[in-house]
Amino acid sequence: MSISIKFGTDGWRAVMAREFTFNNVAIVAQAIANYVKTQSGWERGIVIGYDARLLSDLFADTIADVLTANGIPALVTDRDTPTPVTVYTIQARGLAGAVMLTASHNPPQYNGIKFIPDTCHPALPETTDTIEAQIAFCLQHPETVQREGNPALKEKIDPRPAYFAHLHELLDTRALAQVKVVFDPLYATGRGYVDGFLREVGAQVETIKGERNPAFGGSLPDPNPQNLRLLGERVRATGAHLGLATDGDADRFGVVDSDGEMVTANQVIVLTLWYLLHKRKPESGHAVRTVATTHQIDALARSYGNITIHETPVGFKWVGSTMARTGALVGGEESGGLSVIGHIPEKDGILADLLMAEMVAKEGMTLKQALAQVAQHTGEYLTQRIDLHVDEARKGELMRRFREEPPASLNGLRVIGANLVDGVKLLLEEEAWVLVRASGTEPLIRCYLEAHDEPTLSGLKAAMQQLVG
Repeated sequence: MSISIKFGTDGWRAVMAREFTFNNVAIVAQAIANYVKTQSGWERGIVIGYDARLLSDLFADTIADVLTANGIPALVTDRDTPTPVTVYTIQARGLAGAVMLTASHNPPQYNGIKFIPDTCHPALPETTDTIEAQIAFCLQHPETVQREGNPALKEKIDPRPAYFAHLHELLDTRALAQVKVVFDPLYATGRGYVDGFLREVGAQVETIKGERNPAFGGSLPDPNPQNLRLLGERVRATGAHLGLATDGDADRFGVVDSDGEMVTANQVIVLTLWYLLHKRKPESGHAVRTVATTHQIDALARSYGNITIHETPVGFKWVGSTMARTGALVGGEESGGLSVIGHIPEKDGILADLLMAEMVAKEGMTLKQALAQVAQHTGEYLTQRIDLHVDEARKGELMRRFREEPPASLNGLRVIGANLVDGVKLLLEEEAWVLVRASGTEPLIRCYLEAHDEPTLSGLKAAMQQLVG
C-alpha cells in the first residue's frame, strides 16, 4: 500500500495502526535525523516529548532508537509532557531541537509528530519541506532507516523542574498565591503543570479530570465551551476566582471567569496585551497576531500609541518566528495559542492560564471587569467563526471569486479593502471584517467575522451564508 506522509500546519497527524505505525514513525524519525545532520550543532542532541495518548511512550522510544542509531543524542521525557515544556527544554539545555509526539486536540485514535528546531518556534516551510523530501526518499529506500539504537546516547529526563524555575522568573508568585482556581487538563498532558505550579506557590487549586485517560473520557481534549461546562459548574460551586484548562498537549488554553462562563481565546490575548502594557509600561514594542485574530489588539495598541502590530498567516509558526524577530510583548492566534516576551516563541497554554490567574490577583477584578476596562480604550469587539460546508468541486471556484471578484458590500457595509495574507480578508466600513479560508482537509470554507455590535455580526453571518450558499 502506498502512503504519503505530509507535514501540515503543525506536523504529521494520522490514525494509529492505519497510517501511524511503528514502521512509519521510524521512517519519519530517519527523515528528521537526515535533516538534523545537515545542520550545525546536531551533536547537542534532540529532546523527545509525547502526550497522553495510547502507545505514545513506545513511539517516543522508536524515535529515540532511530536518532541514536544515527549518532544523535536523544533525551526522552520520563512521562507524557506538554509541548511547550518539551520545547522549553531546547532552550534550557542548549539542544539542536525537539520532536513532539502529539495529535493535540484530535480524537484519541490519532497521533502525530512535529519537529521544532533550535529557534524554539514551530518549523517553517523550508524545514518541513526538506523533511518531507527526506520522508519520500526513506519510503522509497526503507533499507536506509537505521533502527538499532545506541543506549549510550539515550537519556531519560524530567523537564518539569527547569520549566517551573523559568515560570518563577516570568510570573508574580506572591500574587498567584492569592487565587482560588479550578483546573481541568481534560484527562491529558497538562495535568500536574498548571495545578502543580499553583500548589507549589501556595494557591488553592481543585483539579477535575486530572487522571491520565488516553480516550479523554470519550470526548476530544479540546477546551471548547461544551467540554468546559463541568469546569464552569465547579467554578460557580466553589466560588473560585476562575477556571483554567489546557488541550491535549497543553499548548492551547481555555479560561472560565468567576461566573462560570468561558472567555474566548481572542479576549484572553487582548487581556494579556492589556495586562503587560499596564504592568510594564513600555516606551515602545510589538505585538503579533494572525490574520484571523481580533483587531481589538490593534485598537488597544493605538490607544497606547507605541505598539506596532504584525499580522501573519494562520499558524503559530508564523507568529513565533515574528515574535523571535521583533521581540514582541505578545503573540497570539484566535484558536487558543499565546506566548509572551521572555518566553519561548511557541504557544503555551500553561503560561497563558497562569498569566490570567496572576492578572485577576494583581488587578483585583474578574476577567469580565478587566474586559470592560479594555473596552473603555478600544470599544466593543465581537468575533465569531462559522464553518460552511461546500462541495470540494466548488471550493476552489468560490475562493477564486472572493479573490478576483469580491462583493462590493456585505450586510450594507462597503468593502473598502482586501487582504490576501492567508485566504481572503475583506475589510469593511465601521472596522468590521470577514476572513474566508478554505479547509485543506475537509469540504469546508471557514469564515471569521468581526464587528462592533451583535446586529452587525449577525448580519455579516447571514450575508456570508447566503453568499457561499
